Parts: sequence; structure tokens; C-alpha cells
Amino acid sequence: MNKRGQETRKQIKKCAYSLFAEKGFKEVTMQDICEAAHLSRGGLYCHYESTRQIFQEMIDDMTGRQEDMIDLKMKQNQPAITILDDILEKYENEMVDSQSSLSVAIYEYFSLPDIACQKNTLYEQYLISANTWKKLMQYGMDRQEFYEVDMDAVFHLIVFSYQGVRMYGKLMPIDREISSGIIKEIRKILVRSDCDGNNISSVL
Repeated sequence: MNKRGQETRKQIKKCAYSLFAEKGFKEVTMQDICEAAHLSRGGLYCHYESTRQIFQEMIDDMTGRQEDMIDLKMKQNQPAITILDDILEKYENEMVDSQSSLSVAIYEYFSLPDIACQKNTLYEQYLISANTWKKLMQYGMDRQEFYEVDMDAVFHLIVFSYQGVRMYGKLMPIDREISSGIIKEIRKILVRSDCDGNNISSVL
């Protein structure tokens, strides 16, 4: 695909993201996406056959970006605490931004009978995310920046608290005190007190 085609697909997914976050998955039509992206019906169908194809590609993109970002930063030998703080800051901001949450759309999409009966791609995304987080935790433990922890348990705490808050954010007000409290406790579980702040270099 040429560069122009790639840019068009990015624009389509950007517009579709806003629609899915606002309306959920089931209520968004290809016509809605045509109008939001300022494309003709034929122009949209040159790139995607359905809202399902667009949505699945968006989920794949989001998971892949986080995995690639963390892998790159570890290869650059960045402090584990720095990598963690970047991710947790992003998570905290997303937890209070219910307008951009795809949680309801994700639930609707993967609850569709024919999708649910197929190979469980949501579970595949979960496994990719788990693997990425565990690589980061092991990296931090190897560098003696993180405590020795039960990586599966900590990952479950992170992913389910994050997704739970995002889901509830569609149903009730979620203020920053809630998200910051969760992030603070996750960080406390992982980051060694003798490595925090300006003390990181002292143990490396």
C-alpha cells in the first residue's frame, strides 16, 4: 500500500475511534464513518469492508503500539521506572477520559455471537498485553528497580482495574482522585523505595 493509502486508513481509524467511543460498536455504521472521514462510500470500501474489520484493526494497532514502545525503550536501556511511569501516566489520563473510552464498544464487539464463537481474539490481545507487562516487570526486577512480585497477579491488578474504571466511567462520574489512587498503589507494589526518584542510579 502506498503512503497516501496508509494515511487514508489512519484517518478512517481516527474518525471511527471517536464514533465507537461515543456510540459503542453496534450503533456505528459505515455511513457514519464515511461522513466523519469525509469519504464517499466507494472511497471507504476501497480500504475496509465493514465496521468489524475497522474495529479489529484498531484493537490490533493499540496492542501492537504498546508492545513495540516498551520493547524499544528496554532495548535503549531506559530505566524501568521511567518506562513504567510513562505507561501509568497514560493509563491514569485514559481512566478519567470516559469520552475516549472504547470499553463499551469492545464489550459489544466481542459479545457478538459469531465473533464470540470464533477464535477468541480478545483473549489473544489479553495474552499479548500480559506478555508485554511481564517482560517489563522482569526487566525492572533484573535491574533491581522493582520488587520481586507475582507478575501474573500484578498484571491482573493492572489490567482489570484499568478496564473496570474505564467501563464504569461510561456509567458514573470518575474523578482523578480514583485513578491517581489506583496508579499510586500499583506503583507502590512495583517500585522499590530505595530506587525511587533520584536514587535509581545508586543501585545500577
